[in-house]
Amino acid sequence: MTEATVILQQDADGIARVTLNRPAVHNAFDEIMIHRLREVFERLEKDNHCRAVVVTGAGKSFCAGADLGRMTRAANFSHDQNLADAEYLAAMLNAFYSLNKFTIACAHGAALGGGLGLLCCCDMVIADENTVFALSEVKIGLIPATISPYVLAVMGERNARRYFQTGERFSGQRAYDLGLVHELTTTGDEMAEQLNVILDHVRANGPYAMREAKRLILDYAGQPLSADMMEDSAERIAAIRARAEAKEGMKAFLDKRKPDWSAQ
Repeated sequence: MTEATVILQQDADGIARVTLNRPAVHNAFDEIMIHRLREVFERLEKDNHCRAVVVTGAGKSFCAGADLGRMTRAANFSHDQNLADAEYLAAMLNAFYSLNKFTIACAHGAALGGGLGLLCCCDMVIADENTVFALSEVKIGLIPATISPYVLAVMGERNARRYFQTGERFSGQRAYDLGLVHELTTTGDEMAEQLNVILDHVRANGPYAMREAKRLILDYAGQPLSADMMEDSAERIAAIRARAEAKEGMKAFLDKRKPDWSAQ
């Protein structure tokens, strides 16, 4: 599937590559891009061949946040129209955050506002050290509302208190220190190399096991340990041990060979 604002490429090995494709406006979100991204993420959710999703931005930036034209239109919306618009953005972000695949973003140039929020929905972020980050909504009298649950989960309350209210820009190194970025790179080639290292790990893993490992995090994170959680976790490992994928993985380990999914 290829759209003007979002390009989806699916490789034979199960790696999906999603490119934000509005380079003239630094890949800022407009209504069409938000719609296409949600559509793509919902499609990939149902694709059992897909193992991982890599999100990048075309041109000079990853994503500069909200499109100026969209914000201008929203200024004249009624409350109900603004609510519907915000709810659709929130649904897109949640579709990405809860996507049952390993998600990686490769950021460069600028990751501002909603673009930074999209990064916080990822399982892993690789960024060029010269990338500029900001939660700049307050600069124009707005707040980072729909992205705030994901940003708070990544950088924590204390750091969010600063950056939500100052709107200041910060560097790739600072983003790394905050836990927003997992790996910093200095060149495009180095970023591609780092991405390939991670994808090689993904290709070696059981696809169903990866999906279920992510489900553990989505279901258990932030929850208190309880007897119900202990029972549920025991049920999950018992169920997955009975699957053909786990049996093949254990047999391959004992036979000192690669499992069949690794060779595909």
